[in-house]
Amino acid sequence: MRPTIRAACPGPILLERVADGDHSELSTYARAGGYRALERALDLQPATLVDMIRRAGLRGRGGAAFSAGRKWEAVAAASGVTKWVVVNGDEGDPGAYSDRILLEQDPHAVLEGLLIASYAVGASHAVVYVRREYPEAAAAVRRAIDQARDARLLSSPLGAARHTLDVDVAIGHGSYVCGEETALLNALEGRRGEPRLRPPYPAAAGLFGVPTLVNNVETLANVPWIARHGASHYRRRGTSDSAGTKLVSLNSLFRRPGLYEVELGLPLRAVVDDLGHGLVDGRLTALWVGGPLSGVVPPQLLETPLAFDAMRAIGASVGHGGVVVIDEHTSIGELIEHVFEFGAFESCGLCTPCRLGTRRLASPGRLTRTEWTRLTTALRAASLCGFGNGLADFAASIERYYAEELDRCLA
Repeated sequence: MRPTIRAACPGPILLERVADGDHSELSTYARAGGYRALERALDLQPATLVDMIRRAGLRGRGGAAFSAGRKWEAVAAASGVTKWVVVNGDEGDPGAYSDRILLEQDPHAVLEGLLIASYAVGASHAVVYVRREYPEAAAAVRRAIDQARDARLLSSPLGAARHTLDVDVAIGHGSYVCGEETALLNALEGRRGEPRLRPPYPAAAGLFGVPTLVNNVETLANVPWIARHGASHYRRRGTSDSAGTKLVSLNSLFRRPGLYEVELGLPLRAVVDDLGHGLVDGRLTALWVGGPLSGVVPPQLLETPLAFDAMRAIGASVGHGGVVVIDEHTSIGELIEHVFEFGAFESCGLCTPCRLGTRRLASPGRLTRTEWTRLTTALRAASLCGFGNGLADFAASIERYYAEELDRCLA
């Protein structure tokens, strides 16, 4: 059964094709204007393309919301004959399925964005890393790569620039932490999927030690639209700090769950009431946006815009765009136990506060408030990557907005 997929904003960028049906075949994608952005991009200088992405204000859609333009600039400026682009399709946040839909139903949009990015930064090799739990997405990407190669869009000199790109598909190793870009690079190299110490950053020494651009699926899917319409048109969408649109996936506790494209800056209340049509049953206790590595939003803050800085200001995150309702049937104590059990299970084990602290935090009834504070402080201060820091953000939101419920959980 096809999930609800709807563009909830005028002039969709990411769902302009998928909202009307499957566009996974090259012929269908081409009829909808596919690969014309690549033709236009190849007529430009690489530096011009990098500048276009920077001026567009595109920020990463994988969680950290780092400037895509700054990443592209760093890789383009890095020395070295060999460079890679890695497409992060290891979508692991509970409640998120935007990358799966894009890879299954519009894979050529991601490939076109990848081709433009590789030309802009000077990369000749690329790999699409797909979550193991997405076999249909992996098959669709492989088929799209074969079709693009047969059409001489891959592994063949393109345009006057004579740009070539070899692309492969890698299947994820089943670890949530591999969604972190350096852990993903380790996994691609056949090493343990744990984060690397930084610096050096991937832009200087990434996959196999060479300059590497890592962008997630949704980020690259924006690129063809920007190349077609220009940076200024993209910059006018969204808000001053959060340009463009965002895919949000609403979970089953909404009356109308599904995947929606919204203009960044839309109030969270509109996501709940206008898109989701409210809850199936019960009362909203908290809204959880962006997966387990982010703060929860209490009902009194639902007027907050879905925008990167606005969400960060209340201790939450846009993240990957999964929108999960916590209703009265789940207590805050149960939520705390669930999140830290997840953290303990998925920890790569490299950092002691993450490896051991999450196990203790998963049993709040055995902790005093002092012990809780000590453990969550250590989790934030001594974690190597965003996994531990994100869990600390979750704990901080519980302390900030659900203090009475937390005190009832603790010893």
